[in-house]
Amino acid sequence: MTHAERMSAAVTALPVDLDEAAHRCLVAGFDGTTTVPDMLKRLIDRGLGGVILFTRNVRDAEQVRRLTDELRALRPDLLVAIDNEGGGIGHLVGAGAPDVPGSYALGVVDDPALTARCADALAGHLATLGITASYAPVADLQHQPRNPIVRTRSFGADPDLAARHLRAWITATDIRGIASCAKHFPGHGGTITDSHHGVAIDPRPYDELLVDLEPFRASIAAGVPMLMSAHVVFPALDANRPATLSRRILGDLLRLELGFDGVLVSDALEMKAIADAYGEAAGARIALAAGADQVIVAVPDLDVTLACRDAVLDALHSQVLPEERVWEAAGRVRRLAERYATPRRRVGAWDGDAGLEAARRAVRTRTLPPPVRGAHVVDLFPAPHPALNWGGEDLLTALRAIDPTATGTALTTEPADPAALVDTILREGTPLIVATSDAGLHPWQTRLRDTLLARRPDAVLVDTGLPEDGALCSYGRGRVNLRAVAEVLAGA
Repeated sequence: MTHAERMSAAVTALPVDLDEAAHRCLVAGFDGTTTVPDMLKRLIDRGLGGVILFTRNVRDAEQVRRLTDELRALRPDLLVAIDNEGGGIGHLVGAGAPDVPGSYALGVVDDPALTARCADALAGHLATLGITASYAPVADLQHQPRNPIVRTRSFGADPDLAARHLRAWITATDIRGIASCAKHFPGHGGTITDSHHGVAIDPRPYDELLVDLEPFRASIAAGVPMLMSAHVVFPALDANRPATLSRRILGDLLRLELGFDGVLVSDALEMKAIADAYGEAAGARIALAAGADQVIVAVPDLDVTLACRDAVLDALHSQVLPEERVWEAAGRVRRLAERYATPRRRVGAWDGDAGLEAARRAVRTRTLPPPVRGAHVVDLFPAPHPALNWGGEDLLTALRAIDPTATGTALTTEPADPAALVDTILREGTPLIVATSDAGLHPWQTRLRDTLLARRPDAVLVDTGLPEDGALCSYGRGRVNLRAVAEVLAGA
């Protein structure tokens, strides 16, 4: 035990069972693929409720299973979780994860049975790895055009459509013995700020917010075992605090009005909406007091987790945080662990082709351009989100897998000399494909696309984000989305 840990233990000594209950309310991220850090072992020994894995913890499937086995050897009721939405959200690519499109493409196809097959593939793969909690699916409605963070992670803007696909996803996941988690309550789709980067506010009046609750109502009715809160301020619901820290939203709205009695987990506390305004440690204490059952500290720096833990213990010791609230939260986490913590010994096969079928059907909802071979692809897209998209897949790579004669340029930021680049591209004289990804949020994409189109109006337009008029749409940038649109472009 470090000096800091000894000092903390001396100040916050609590009865052993209450100390364990408080630890159950924490989910920790960590570094490592083959060994469990000693500090994490000590947290697990004291009752840590769960760990969250990221790409940093993944090398291959065999390694992940050894790691999850080692974690459970330390504590069998430890929940091992991961973000597993599909599309561009895929920490398990290195472990052979099934390729499925993001939720928006599934909503475009609107075949709940196909959504269930995709969710089943993801859940089946998790089961083979010993991961039994998935922070998915996204229940947010995408109805704010300038929203920077939900977009193709959502099933769409229609609450009824989202509800039927959430039911399909949650049910299929549960059949595999995996805990799903609908997020981000009460909805992140009406903001223009990414809560990873700052305080997000949804200014709509109360009656307009009600539609965003419908997918969460459907998720609760479908038996979803977990919900995740949003770091979003809703002035019509609570003008002072984001949902994660709001007793009005978590207690009155979610628990009393919607009747949810499963585990409510916070989004990661190190996100700027919480960390900058409150600090992670205060965020942990306030979130639990407001009604959260678990708080996630996703950063691998376990000192941050310790600080959050200490804030909770100190609050219990000083009675700022009522013991009854922690007992209630820990009881919910315990029931979740009893149902989902132990991986199944046998895992049946899943449909590995479901994802590509879904991606293909989504692309084919639009009028298709005639196929082109030997084209030059200009693929414009934002740099991968550090918390969400780590693959950075590009359309040129997907197209060249089908048409080796294709050439191209992939850009994640505006070039230093746009005019010179355009001249170079157009000098080729080959068929031209110009792809953008949410160009409305990234003016440099619009400028470059429009400059190219002014000189080559025959270019084929592709959009790999939310749909734009006149463009061939993949409805996402997951590998399977790009594969499907590349097949159409090459006439495969």
